[in-house]
Amino acid sequence: MDDFFLAASKLRRKHYQECIDICNKLLSKNAYDQAAWFLKCRALTLMSWIDDLEIDEEGVADMLLDENAVAAMPRPGTSLQRPTTSGPSAAIRPVTRGGRPITGFARPGSARPTSGSIEATIRTQTGKPGTSRPVTSAGRFLRLGTASMLGQGDQFIVADKLDMKRMAQKPAIAKALCDYLIYCDNNPKKALELCSEGTVQSNYQDWWWKARLGKCYFQLGLFRDAQKQFESSIKMQDMVPTHLELGKVYLRLDQPNYAQTQYTKALEIHSEDEHLTLAQARVNELMNDSEKAANMYKGVLRVNPSNIEAIASLASFNFYTDHPEVALRFYRRLLQLGIWNVEIWNNLGLACYYSGQYDLSLKCFEKALDSDGSNAEVWYNLSHLAIGMGEVNMAYHSLKMAVKVDNSHAEAYSNLGILELRKGNVEAARNCYLNAIRLADWLYEPLYNAALLAYRTGEMQQSFDLVNRALKVFPEHSDSKELLQKLNMHFDSL
Repeated sequence: MDDFFLAASKLRRKHYQECIDICNKLLSKNAYDQAAWFLKCRALTLMSWIDDLEIDEEGVADMLLDENAVAAMPRPGTSLQRPTTSGPSAAIRPVTRGGRPITGFARPGSARPTSGSIEATIRTQTGKPGTSRPVTSAGRFLRLGTASMLGQGDQFIVADKLDMKRMAQKPAIAKALCDYLIYCDNNPKKALELCSEGTVQSNYQDWWWKARLGKCYFQLGLFRDAQKQFESSIKMQDMVPTHLELGKVYLRLDQPNYAQTQYTKALEIHSEDEHLTLAQARVNELMNDSEKAANMYKGVLRVNPSNIEAIASLASFNFYTDHPEVALRFYRRLLQLGIWNVEIWNNLGLACYYSGQYDLSLKCFEKALDSDGSNAEVWYNLSHLAIGMGEVNMAYHSLKMAVKVDNSHAEAYSNLGILELRKGNVEAARNCYLNAIRLADWLYEPLYNAALLAYRTGEMQQSFDLVNRALKVFPEHSDSKELLQKLNMHFDSL
């Protein structure tokens, strides 16, 4: 069989490494074989290709140095920094460290802070030595690019030595090279240069070059330029990925309503596309509009009944809206789709517990611990089951295990403080509350618990400070209001 035909067949069957090996043999015989060069370039690109429509993650540099905001104090409901205030209550649905309600599906941007303060921005990033999440601008792209280059052993294309104007005269090779520079070499500057030459060569009539120009501008942080290129590309050729890219630009410009309008316009043409509906649902979740997001996810399932993100998000929504039986059905559907991991068993255990099926709940938590016994969330949730069954000692040991596995688990420290207080260990309880506050000052429970303990031990000023902090986090908490009223009455009587 002809080597080139075999290499093309390997590429079509997604056997990329075998295709690269055959192309290397062909290029060793003739270094100017453009067909073999093209195939190798495509194989390397597809090996390193990632769906960058959904990995847009802002680092600390992006958040702190963002100058793209339209207004310093936008109206509620018009900005990601000031979402709608009609979201779920913090007493019903827990929040992330960024201050947003927990979603059913983790993805980049889920921990985007609701306030523009420096403290909130830094809190949403790991930023610790030895952690895997980058904190610099475009860190994920750079890291993935480094790994792909190391895997090759040598650099296939030296972009700095290429004459982009001459390369742009061969459209097929130029487009393959452009994707290589974006996805393998992670060199948006050289890709931008090639896209500019390609656009000129096509007499500004090729939508593909304009879309890639927009992608390069986006990666370089030039969002207004990216917006112009994507809009021009859509006028020439209406494509769903281009609409999604343009929506990402609007979100980075902190204009979620424009992003929603863009997705709505695209759905008028591509009404059966699940990605556009998913994008709308994500924006609604960022704006704390959980009910509208749930309706969007239902629309996704009407198009694709096996969409994992939609199923998981609807399960979470139903669980936190006091429908654990419905959530249980969604989680069982995920099991049927072949997702067997610790998170699914953990969520199944919680749904069974709140549905009153304690025996099944215990079995699910056992499965979760068999999958990953070092998961603090499983031990923490197991403590809730133990408390519901009246097994206080089991709950105490479960919380101890959660803290042992993850010594930064603030919720476990808060609940452990309550159990220590029931045992009469006042100092141990106070230390647990203070640890929880230190680790997660966005939670109102440990602040209120510490304030109540200080009130009962006669430390009125400390209790007053803590309860005010609790009300700042969750202004509608009735117990905190009642405690503050008692403190005010005490101070007035002095």
